[in-house]
This record gives sequence, C-alpha cells and structure tokens, in this order.
Amino acid sequence: MARKCPQCDSENTDTARFCSNCATPLPGGKEVVPTITLETPTEELTRGSVFAGRYEIIEELGKGGMGRVYRVEDIKLRQEVALKLIKPEIAKDKKTIERFRNELKLAREIAHRNVCRMYDLNEEKGTHYITMEYVRGEDLRSSIRRFGQLPIGKSISIAKQICEGLVEAHRSGAVHRDLKSNNIMIDKEGNVRIMDFGIARSLESKGITGAGVMIGTPEYMSPEQVEGKEVDQRSDIYSLGVILYEMLTGRVPFEGDTPFTIGVKHKSEIPKDPKELNTQIPEDLNSIIMRCLEKDKEKRYQSAAEVRSELDNIEKGIPTTEKIVPETKPLTSKEVIVKFKKSRVLIAVPLVIILVVVGYLIFGPKKSQREQTQDTFLKPQWKNSIAVLPFTDLSPQRDQDHFCGGMTEDIIGRLSRISDLKVISRTSVVPYKNTDKTPQDIGQELKVAYILEGSIQREEEAIRVTSRLIDANSGFQLWSGKYNRQLESLFAVQDEISLAIAEALKVELTQGVLDDYKSKQPTDMKLYELYMRGVYYLSSKYVLTYREEDFKKALEIFEEARKIDPSFSKIYTGLAWAYFHRYQITEAVEDIQQFMSNAEKAYKLDPSLAESNVAQGFLFYLRGEFDEASQKFRIALQENPNILETCQSVAYFLYGLGLYRMAIPLYLRATEVSPSYLWAKYNISWCFLNIGEYEKAEYYLKDALNLNPKNPFSLIFYADHQAKMGKYDEAAKLIEEVEEITPDFRLLPRYKATLLAALGRKDEALSLYRSEVVYSLLGMKDEAIEFMLRSREEGQRYAYIRLDRHPYYKNLRDDPRFQKIMAEAKKTYELLSSKYRDLK
Repeated sequence: MARKCPQCDSENTDTARFCSNCATPLPGGKEVVPTITLETPTEELTRGSVFAGRYEIIEELGKGGMGRVYRVEDIKLRQEVALKLIKPEIAKDKKTIERFRNELKLAREIAHRNVCRMYDLNEEKGTHYITMEYVRGEDLRSSIRRFGQLPIGKSISIAKQICEGLVEAHRSGAVHRDLKSNNIMIDKEGNVRIMDFGIARSLESKGITGAGVMIGTPEYMSPEQVEGKEVDQRSDIYSLGVILYEMLTGRVPFEGDTPFTIGVKHKSEIPKDPKELNTQIPEDLNSIIMRCLEKDKEKRYQSAAEVRSELDNIEKGIPTTEKIVPETKPLTSKEVIVKFKKSRVLIAVPLVIILVVVGYLIFGPKKSQREQTQDTFLKPQWKNSIAVLPFTDLSPQRDQDHFCGGMTEDIIGRLSRISDLKVISRTSVVPYKNTDKTPQDIGQELKVAYILEGSIQREEEAIRVTSRLIDANSGFQLWSGKYNRQLESLFAVQDEISLAIAEALKVELTQGVLDDYKSKQPTDMKLYELYMRGVYYLSSKYVLTYREEDFKKALEIFEEARKIDPSFSKIYTGLAWAYFHRYQITEAVEDIQQFMSNAEKAYKLDPSLAESNVAQGFLFYLRGEFDEASQKFRIALQENPNILETCQSVAYFLYGLGLYRMAIPLYLRATEVSPSYLWAKYNISWCFLNIGEYEKAEYYLKDALNLNPKNPFSLIFYADHQAKMGKYDEAAKLIEEVEEITPDFRLLPRYKATLLAALGRKDEALSLYRSEVVYSLLGMKDEAIEFMLRSREEGQRYAYIRLDRHPYYKNLRDDPRFQKIMAEAKKTYELLSSKYRDLK
C-alpha cells in the first residue's frame, strides 16, 4: 500500500521510511528492510532506496573528486551517517584502495571535536564506499559564496578551530592533503568540523603514494603538492592560509582556467596581499596569512599549534563584541555580518535576503532582535551608566521649567566629564519629564543602571533642591540629598550633588574638574537664567520637534542674553548649534553661514571649551581645512569626549571624509548617550550601508522610525534603504506616506527619482531629480560619469569605500572612467585613514 508524505503529499512504497521526493521521515508503516540493492555504481542512488542492504538513502549531499556523497540512515544502527561512493576510475586501482584502507585506519584514530569521524571502507558488488559521521550544517565554501568576506572575529574563530583539529590529526601522524573550504563544515552548534581525513597519509608510511601522483584541489594545493613531492603537515598549513585568505577576501589567492595554470601560480607567483582586497584586515593577521602561503615550506609556520598561538594573540586585541565564541550559533545564523559581493549587489539582493531570513528562522538567536544586533556592534566600554531626569518644578507658580532644565543640564555636564561613565544627554531625558514610568522602566529603555531624579522649589532668591539616586534594576534608593540655599549658591549645590553621585557610583570626579566647569559659567544669574531658557527651547523642544517657533524663541532668548554679556562664549555655541540643527532640515546656505559665524565667535572668546573646539573644528571641516579641523576635534575629545556635540561632530567629520569604520564607534557613543537623537541613528546607518553591512544599517533606520513613525526624514531614509534592498513595493508605500504627511518635503523629489530609476522608469525619474545615482541606476554611464566629474570640480568628495560597495554604483564599476575615479579616491582614503586614525 502506498504511503503519503505528510510534507509534500507524494506517494511512496509501503516499505519506505523517507519520502522519495523531499526526504521527510514517513510516519507509521511496517519495519521492513527492503532487499533492493543497486548494483551499478555509475547510477545515481535515489531517495528511499537501500544501498548494500543497510544504508537507506535520504538525500544526496554533493559530489567531489572522489565521488558522490549521500546522507543515509544506517538501518542496523538506527543512525544517520554520510556515505561516499568512490568513483570506479579511482577504485579500480588496487594500490589506491589499499592506500585509502591504510589511511582510514589512521584517520579513525583521530578523535577530536573539530574533526569529522571516519568509520569504514567497504565494497558492495564492485562499488567501494566510505562511511563517516554525518554533520548537519553548511560547508564554509557555501557560506563564503553567499556572504562574501566574513567578519574578522568569525574568521579567526573558524581558523583557530581548524588549527585545533589539525594539531590532533598531525599528532596522530596524519596529513589531510585536501584541506579546503568545501571540506570545512560548520555544525548546528557553530563548531568547525574538518571533513575527509580518509585520504590523509601517514607520515610514517612513506612510499604508499606513487611518485608524481597529485592528490588535492588545485586552488588549495601547496607548491610541493603541485610538484608531486613529499608532503607533511606544512602542506596543510599552506592550505589553511588559502582558507584564511578566502574567508577574509571572498576569493582564493590563485584562479585559472585549468588545474595546470593554477598549479603554476602556486609554484611561481606571489599572491596579492589580502589587505589590498580587504583594508579591514589587521596587519598582524595579514602577516600570518602571507607566512602560511610561503612557497618554501621551511619559511612557513612549522605546526598548526604555532598558527593557533598567533591567532590567539590577535584575537586578544580585537574588541570583545567582535570575538566569536564557538558552541553558540552556526555560521548561517544572524551572527554572520552580510557583505554582498560587489558584482552581485542589485541582482542577488532578493535571493540573499531570502537566504538570510530562512537562516534566521531556522537558527535564530534566543535574544531579542535589539540585544542580538547590538551584541555584534562595537560599543563603548562604560564602567557605569546614569540618566539624570528633568528636575520637577515645585515652585508656587510652576514657571521654572527652564531653571529646572538648567539644573539637569549642568549636572549632566559635570558627570559627562567622567570618561567611563555613560551619561544620557538632556535631549533624550526630556521625554521622561513628568512621566508615570518607573525607574526600572526608564533604566531599561535608556540602558542605564542608575537614575537621578529631583525637584526644585524656588521663591524669589531662595531655592530648595531635593534629589535622589535610584538603582534602576531594583528601584531602591541609594542616596538622597536636600539643600536649602540662596540662588547665588546654585553652582555649589550642583557640585555637591555631582560629587555625591560620583562617590556612590565609585567613579572619579575631582574638585579640579568641577572648578573648571564652574569657571565657564556666568557670574550673573540673570544671564545664566536667560542662557538656560535658550538651551531649553533648543535642546528640550526644537531638536525633538523641529518646530520653527521653538527655533525662533531660542534665538530671541540667546540674543537677549548676548546684550547682557556679549563675552559669554556659551551664547555663541548655543546659536551655532541652533543654526546647525536647522541646517540639517533646510540645507539653507544662510543657516550654515550663521553656524560658521557664531562658531568663530565662541572659539575666540573661550578656546578651551569643548563645545567651542567642536564648533571651530566643524568650521574648518566645512572650509576643507582638515588638519586644522582634526586639531580642534582632538582638543574637544580630550576636554569632554562623552557629550553628544563632540561625538556627533567628530563622527560627522570622519564620515564626510569617507572613513566610515572610524566614524562608527563615535556614532555609537552618540546613540548611547542620546538614544532619542535621530540624526546620530541616520548617520550610523549610512556608515554601515556604505561598508556593505546592510542588516546593521536597517537596524538603526528602523530604530529611528520606531521613535517617531511620522517623521518624514525617518520615513524617506527607511524607504530608500528598502529600495536598495530590492523591496520596491515597500519603498513606494513609505514614500506615499511621506507625500501624505508632508507633500512639499524637500527630499521627496530626490528619493522618489531614485526609486523610479531603480524601477527603470527613466522619463519620470529624470523629470524629478538628476544625479550620478539616478543616471547609474538607469544605465546612463556617460551622464553619470560626467555628473561625477563636474561635481568633483565643484568640491564634491567621493569616498572610495562608498564607490566600491554602495549598491547604486553597480552599473558603473566596469567603466574605466569610474575605475579611475575610484583609484584616485582610494589614494585619498589611504592618506586620510593614516592621518586621522587617532580620532576616537
């Protein structure tokens, strides 16, 4: 009686235990062992048939130089194993079979978690076959093909595990001789398993392989293998170097049309430096690869243990969040950072996305998406963290919001000078004013361990301040203070509160730092109040809503303060950043001119202030004076590295120069101290996009959109990202939403034209907006190149990494003119990378 498959509904024989169509185990039925045995070795085994009266075929896993490999069930042992049929042309040589038999005995002695176990070599009616452990997972070569270059941490982890397996194998006297990425499996637990030690050779049994017989795969062969000379464990070291090269660059060192041409290259050509193909490879790791690939085996590492030790040393130097711990997740999970191959960006996007999604659904992490995604990022290493909530106004008239804001701002300013203390910016704590949320809720949302809350009651010149420090995990109060003072003692109260917090958190805040901070405050309390009012309208209102009335109110108040004391530098930093924030919205020339003018005044009045140096540095950057800008940014980073203005501005400078990887840690710090500041999220997402890490880019754009689902910037930027990923329908819906919310939004024509160009709608796209991106997407190479050359003459900077990896430039990359632009951009990139590597 036929048995139907519960998965695909295919009919199977009543004795079959696996579906012949999809390999799904079949329920019920009699435990009958079929007697059908395939006799012709050249035939392909079919699902559900039984080979050698013992091995029921589940599926074919692949084929290689030795023959086909199948996943089978050993009916006698009730265990899944891998079955490799040896090709007749190989098996007919008795000496070859005898060699395999002897080597299999050797391989069976290797018992290590990073080596696949070998079982038996047998014969069934003239067909020789090998049985071995079946490893569920994916071979390394397949992963490299799908994801391109692998992350540094992941590559080191895989290489270390390969070394561990080789150490044990070489100790047993076995050499693999065909080590390649196809023979490296990543199992379900994320562990490396070296396959096919069955064709290894005993170092003590010389002469089994005939002179001049070449065993191996050309792309991974050592020079001595190519020449058919005696091999030892150093040949495996060479192959390991090829695998490392392949993981980190996405390609093998040598390729060719025939095995002969590849072999000649292994013997005579020096491989291209892998760092030229992937500039993120550390120099010491680059050196390890090149030493493994030495032509003379005497110059290579002499053992896998040596390589393992070197990799250990490098791993200690990479950030903790980049290190990969085995036995956690498989390579096919979201642990892998997706880097699309340059030649397949637009064509392969839908397929890659499907593969990534399927991998996630099958092997997805147990953590939340936010936690898992952040685990893969470089994050600042804070020893502690705190959020200073807006002080509550308890004054009789309830008219002291700005004054309460000033208290909040100044305590944040004092605490932010502690380098290893994460202090949430005022912009991000404002939404918690008068909140009903518990300290535990706020701590979880802002990712902080402690909450400071307080109140101020003011009656004319008398003030009463209360504050308390709360453990955000337990909700317990750790410290509290009450202060009844005169208004002129306000700064002293702020000092006392800040020192008490530092002591409670066991972090260092010296009196010298407090005195320095206080020296930069005005002595006139009316001036101080006006300045705080201006800051209140700017950072507590405008940067959250971008309402023009809040911007104008801030300017009005700053101008009133300037009349009282035109020498107070903070007024001009306030004005400068007000205009800069507005410029981000308007891109109006007059706004950036006002920013530059006020930044200049602020710096002249107080060249030691972090905010002044940041503004002055930004001014130099806009003028194209990069060295001068970097000097000011270094001062700002030394003076106060943890405030939003410093992090965002220095990161913006690095981003503008195309140094995206250098900008990322600073943008991350900005998003840490100011989780609600949207522009930091936009900027960091573009950094990740431009280096080809699309998943991380989408994470921050989605995070920004979640903060304000109706913000047109968040909507349009997320729409553009969806278009880059080939999700054109979703992009179109988001753009329609922007049109409904803000019909005259200034970015609409640009991004709508980009989407239309990606869809091939030429006339509509060109009628809206013209740029090299639009021309590129439409395949208009001449127009695109001409646009780029003209823009470059006008001062436009084209970043090398963006040109190399951004999906919208795909259609131009085979054009010699574009390649010339890229080559020039690369020289600039290398120069700038060297100059500004210390900005952090």
